[in-house]
Amino acid sequence: MMGAGSPDTAAAAVAALLVVAALLGAASAGDIVHQDDAAPKIPGCSNDFMLVKVQTWVNNREADEFVGVGARFGPIIESKEKHANRTGLLLADPFDCCAPLKEKVAGEVLLVQRGDCKFTTKTKNAEAAGASAIIIMNNLHELYKMVCDQNETDLDINIPAVLLPKDAGTILQGLLSLGKVSVQLYSPDRPLVDTAEVFLWLMAVGTILGASYWSAWSAREAVTEQEKLLKDGHESLVNCEAGGSSGMVDITMTSAMLFIVVASLFLVMLYKLMSHWFVELLVVIFCIGGVEGLQTCLVALLSRWFKPAAGSFVKVPFFGAVSYLTLAVCPFCIVFAVLWAVYRRMPYAWIGQDVLGIALIVTVIQIVRIPNLKVGSVLLGCSFLYDIFWVFISKMLFHESVMIVVARGDKTDEDGVPMLLKIPRMFDPWGGYSIIGFGDILLPGLLVAFALRYDWAAKKTLQSGYFLWSMVAYGSGLLITYVALNLMDGHGQPALLYIVPFTLGTFISLGKKRGELRNLWSKGQPPRVCTHEQQHLIDPASAVS
Repeated sequence: MMGAGSPDTAAAAVAALLVVAALLGAASAGDIVHQDDAAPKIPGCSNDFMLVKVQTWVNNREADEFVGVGARFGPIIESKEKHANRTGLLLADPFDCCAPLKEKVAGEVLLVQRGDCKFTTKTKNAEAAGASAIIIMNNLHELYKMVCDQNETDLDINIPAVLLPKDAGTILQGLLSLGKVSVQLYSPDRPLVDTAEVFLWLMAVGTILGASYWSAWSAREAVTEQEKLLKDGHESLVNCEAGGSSGMVDITMTSAMLFIVVASLFLVMLYKLMSHWFVELLVVIFCIGGVEGLQTCLVALLSRWFKPAAGSFVKVPFFGAVSYLTLAVCPFCIVFAVLWAVYRRMPYAWIGQDVLGIALIVTVIQIVRIPNLKVGSVLLGCSFLYDIFWVFISKMLFHESVMIVVARGDKTDEDGVPMLLKIPRMFDPWGGYSIIGFGDILLPGLLVAFALRYDWAAKKTLQSGYFLWSMVAYGSGLLITYVALNLMDGHGQPALLYIVPFTLGTFISLGKKRGELRNLWSKGQPPRVCTHEQQHLIDPASAVS
């Protein structure tokens, strides 16, 4: 993890590892309204599936809140909490509610057990007994969509039905033994604009902006150092055409294509082996990469103020020459990552995850480079297909979206895998997080950083260059992603589906229009005459005069 002034082999290995992990996750928000073509609507049974909040009180003291799902049938559940009635809760007798109740009720909500008859039968019996609503305990820990049979005709049901998962239903049943229980059922709407998505957009754009400038600055410093060596007569030490890439890792055509294959295998492995211990392993990997990224960023920032410490080195076993500044910063980075790993389930742990994630992305973009537009097109093109396949097409093979399942951390008690940036939806009554995968920032960021390096090397202005328009294209593509996310009722979207055409399409179109596409495509840097070559081109006569 520790290194000298420039990234070393260990840093490159961590970068390569995290580039593979970067493709995990897609832009996502929570689902509260569900369309389901597998459960077609029929007259009297045509509601959308909506999540429902079940707030409880025991002896007039506020108790637990549970989340269930509304049925296809019955009236629409109230969306405003202030308009929802607080009603007493009773245990149905018989408990399965498959037969008429033994006693009438006076508008209470009935808690019943799933099984032995149709959902509609239970609800009709509860309504006939005078209940105002029915809460059904599932026999599984998951939510289940309550639908109607195709041949059902008598669907004049006028009370709402809500299904709770088994664990929530068991707790609710236990509350009845503590005293008088009342419940309130409502399904609040999400806000029209998700502020978390706004901040996530700013975070993604800002990360690419900062990483691109660092990458371009490092490349310019390398070229300056190279020209200084050439001016001093060390032609044999440096190749002018190489452009100075010490400490950098250039992506090749082969590695760009192989990257997608490895990432796919890694994603399937995550999907198949997803468990508590495997997530713990991912947390360890993320912490290692996060420490490397945070350390690299902090050393680069602090070296301007602590030049003696940054320029003095000491030999450390296994790590070689390490600056004193790195030795001072490294313990802080390790402690920061360990604290996040230990307390990652706390409400504000997302801040630590985002800090480590952003530092990691910035470091990878600074270390890993796209050498030309051809490699960038192959990398982003393959990633484009990868994202579409694993978000949408994988449903045909695995009966669920592999990418979304892995990103959410299904089959574990974790709130998603750590290779994501996330922000809590603080003004959303349903809570949860808006997330974006590392790959949706890192992969387009590599292309944007390439654009800025090219602009600086060609001495282009902001408007005549490619960087500004690449940034605008990326921001627009990500914005369209969030618009699609909301239009699709929160269902996860492959962000690269929108970002790649915007970013890559803008770059290629501008290059073709300006007549620079051939150079961008093959060489990736403007024609440059080295300083020592210019000296040989000077006219001797003019030199004498």
